[in-house]
This record gives sequence, structure tokens and C-alpha cells, in this order.
Amino acid sequence: MHPKHLLERHGLEPKKSLGQNFLFDEQILSRIVAAAEVVETDHVLEIGPGLGSLTQVLAETAASVTAVELDSRFLPILQEQLQPYNNVTLVHGDILEQNPADWFDGPYKVVANVPYYITGAILRHLLSAPPRPSVMVLTVQKEVAERVTAVPPHMSLLAVSVQYYGQVQIVDTIKAGAFWPRPDVDSAVIHLEIKNGTQMNADDTDLFFRIVKAGFSQKRKQLQKNLRQLEYDQGKIADILEQAGINGRRRAETLNLDEWHQLMRAYHASS
Repeated sequence: MHPKHLLERHGLEPKKSLGQNFLFDEQILSRIVAAAEVVETDHVLEIGPGLGSLTQVLAETAASVTAVELDSRFLPILQEQLQPYNNVTLVHGDILEQNPADWFDGPYKVVANVPYYITGAILRHLLSAPPRPSVMVLTVQKEVAERVTAVPPHMSLLAVSVQYYGQVQIVDTIKAGAFWPRPDVDSAVIHLEIKNGTQMNADDTDLFFRIVKAGFSQKRKQLQKNLRQLEYDQGKIADILEQAGINGRRRAETLNLDEWHQLMRAYHASS
């Protein structure tokens, strides 16, 4: 049933504040599941199942689907739509307040259509909490997808934060007309393959992101000025940059991931 008619039947309207745009094209839903390479042994986390269209496609293939929905209005609809599937667990709550370890004891896959305002927070939350997903396939605004997959000199805090954890690429684009209500912009599907067994320890990860956040703190300023937030004087910052082989006059968006790692190691050595 078309999302508009399904909502009307329940006397509901989508909330713009929650970024509720429902994808209803069956071919595109199948492409999203295919992009995640979901197989019958996979355990999948879906964020914001909405009216359950993607959830049903996932449930037809995966071993299990855990669907986390924030909007309590949709729970009766989801229970109705998902009644034929005994491999779906419906959770009411905010994904940012949930612990994946409550549902998964090993790697899992994330497949979701997420709104712009929460994309970065979802990525950081799931990528920093054990167990990590092995793959994330997210439908996001096309502009967000382009930011996440950016390369120097167009890097951003979001791009570095995502690429730190794995290889990300745009695998599909979706026209606005595939959603209801129709959003103002097109969307894209990103595929993030999570690195396995090559991550730093928690302390190094925290240090890495402290440095990156300082570097991006004021976009138009040079790196040598932004890094003063790390509580070192100008001379010490200059020494760290020199040890890392990075010109302090550069701006954060020009650094690649390896250079951020070099900067982290130089900072670590200096302290």
C-alpha cells in the first residue's frame, strides 16, 4: 500500500521534524538490500523502519532483523505489516540511546534510510560501540553522501570520522520522486565496509578524534592555529606539525587520512 494511503488509514501524517520521507519503490528497496549483500545467515539492524517497507524486504532474506523505531505512532502499523515475519524484532526507542550489544554478540549489518540531521551521530554511535557492524548501507541525502565520500581538498569532520573506520563509496542514487512525501533533494546509497582487526585502541581513537575536531574547529583558519585548542603553545604545535611532516599553514580539509594518523602519532610522542 502507498505510504500516503497507509498513513491516512491510521489517521496519521509524517513529521517533517523527524525527516520522515518514506521510500516505497520496490525495485529500489531490493537494490538497497542487494547493496548490503544480505544473505540468509546475516543479522541486520534497521534504523527508522517507518512503515516497514524495507523491513519486509530484509526479513525475506536475513536470518534476523532488529528494527529500531523512534516514533511510537508507527508501532501499530509496523506490528500489522510485519506480522507474517517471525524473524523481526521491533524496538521502540532512539538508536543513539541503544546498545547494539543487547541484540548482537558478533558482527552485524546495518541497512537504513536515515535523515540528514542524525546521519553523523548514528555513524559515530554505531562505529564506536562494540560489536561493530561489518557493513553499513545507508540511504542519505545526496549532499551528505558526497561529503562522506569526499577526498582532499574537500574533506570534512564527517568524512574523516567515517573513513577512519572503513572504505566508503556511493553505490546508487535515488530520485526524490521515489519517496513520499517527496523531499526537496535527491538521495544516494552509501556502502561502508568496516575495517576488521586493524583499529587503534580506545585511547588512541579518542586522541585521534580530539585532534581532528580541533583541526576542523574553525574552517577558515590554518591548522597551526586551530590545533592550539589541544592546550599546547604555538612552538609545541609547530614541533608536532614538523614531526608529522605537515605544513601548519594548510587547512584541515586538505589533509588525507594518513596525515591525520601521522599527526596523532606525533602528538602522542610529544606527550
